[in-house]
Amino acid sequence: MKVLVAGGNGQLGRELVARSPEGWQVTALGSGEMDIRDREAVSRIIDELQPNLVINVAAYTAVDKAESEPDLAYALNGHGVAHLAEAAKTAAAKFIHISTDFVFDGRNYTPYRLADRPNPVSVYGASKLEGERLALAFCGSDALVLRTSWLYGAQGQNFVTTMLKLMAARDALRVVADQIGTPTWTGGLSDAIYRYAGLEVSGIQHWSDAGVASWYDFAVAIQEEALALGMLEREIPLEPICTEEYPTPARRPAYSVLDKSESWRLLGIQAPHWRVNLRKMLKELKKL
Repeated sequence: MKVLVAGGNGQLGRELVARSPEGWQVTALGSGEMDIRDREAVSRIIDELQPNLVINVAAYTAVDKAESEPDLAYALNGHGVAHLAEAAKTAAAKFIHISTDFVFDGRNYTPYRLADRPNPVSVYGASKLEGERLALAFCGSDALVLRTSWLYGAQGQNFVTTMLKLMAARDALRVVADQIGTPTWTGGLSDAIYRYAGLEVSGIQHWSDAGVASWYDFAVAIQEEALALGMLEREIPLEPICTEEYPTPARRPAYSVLDKSESWRLLGIQAPHWRVNLRKMLKELKKL
């Protein structure tokens, strides 16, 4: 199996390389090697590599900055996806595109199902929804859109690594407690992506770890697990606050838990609880 990973320098891209199945040939290209905004370059590279599978984890992920840079967000999260999907279709390659829980507005009180109507409340969410649409439009039955949430890994900048730095440097932290979702480890998501690669599945699917949390719950768990592993020297007070007390340029969904029952049925596995995977990630991070 020949695989091309677009966005190979990011935390998920590097995880996909590290966890690739034995015998698979994985080529991971960062933005400096393949700018997905450049349709001709994308077409040329995929034509040269002739992959069986194209996995797109390249994205504009600066949620707040996207409000002031909508053209760039759409260029990467929308048009760039179309370029990859079009080239993958020409090469007769399967296309797996990673999307986000932020395509939903957060008004639900139960996990979002595959049939639920997206309604993003930010430029970032809207640009990712456009990417979903274009992936399916250009690649059709050869495209799989996999939505995930609150992604973190040992390699890269994310909520976990940010919290660890702040907890080591500050005497107290205030963390939003009224936004609810599911933290998801890049290691588990990478394994799920490769499982999907072996199935004849197209359309939209959801994947995240099991369980739910607020950002405050997540921060509490990070501190407890890091202290237990000796990654922090002291415990600091964590104060739960509401969204209004921490204003940001972009709105976030108040509730964005995804229903993964269909994915777990198709793959024949159930993801571990997010705290189990957090512990795995921190042990991995400690070794780096």
